[in-house]
Amino acid sequence: MNLLLLAPRELREPDLAAVSFTRYPARPGLWPPVPGRRLRVGLVDGLLGEGVVEALEDAHVLVRFRLDSPPPPPLPLGLVLALPRPKMLRRVLRGAAELGIKRIWLVNAGRVDKSYWQSPLLAPEAIAAWLGAGLEQAVDTVLPEVVLRPRLKPFVEDELPAIAAGTGCVIAHPAASAPLVAAGNAPVTLAIGPEGGFSDFELGLFAVAGFTAASLGARVLRVETALPVIVANLFPAAR
Repeated sequence: MNLLLLAPRELREPDLAAVSFTRYPARPGLWPPVPGRRLRVGLVDGLLGEGVVEALEDAHVLVRFRLDSPPPPPLPLGLVLALPRPKMLRRVLRGAAELGIKRIWLVNAGRVDKSYWQSPLLAPEAIAAWLGAGLEQAVDTVLPEVVLRPRLKPFVEDELPAIAAGTGCVIAHPAASAPLVAAGNAPVTLAIGPEGGFSDFELGLFAVAGFTAASLGARVLRVETALPVIVANLFPAAR
């Protein structure tokens, strides 16, 4: 565990948290931790610091902590993502949180199965759990904002121009002729379609909104693979 991320509801006192044994799978020697063990801790949307396990009580780990360090800076990237299939969604959300992406819009597309929008993984508590796991891996505390937009055309036409204002607008598409180029330190709004990419009609919508299509090459990658590759190419200094 790189970080124990504390939610406000787990605080008994301003510097004391009670974390349920069931928060993580039982791992002898690791969870629940023994009294006296020191842990890296952080408060959701707050600071980082260090904690000490005071006791195990009523199926809870009592952690006394002090927070004194800011979280790492966010990645200057907003992500517009065609809703992946549910099993992949978990991995993509966790990976996005690890990378430092703080704004995510999950959108529809012609190649997105309608049943995906009925997945229980789209419940706010499920999304928060996977984002939290990514933050703990990356030692970060700031939860990304995830917005669901099941109607693509109104979103691209009515909302996206304001969202992307002042940023470089890139849509990753395997058939694009232009290669993806580094953004330096400039902010970017990135759109990623389903496997195989957005349709020609959908690409046209994004083009009107100011997006330029770019490719990583001839290989068609899964979304969970494409996202970190794209980020590494856009922001090489952040690797």
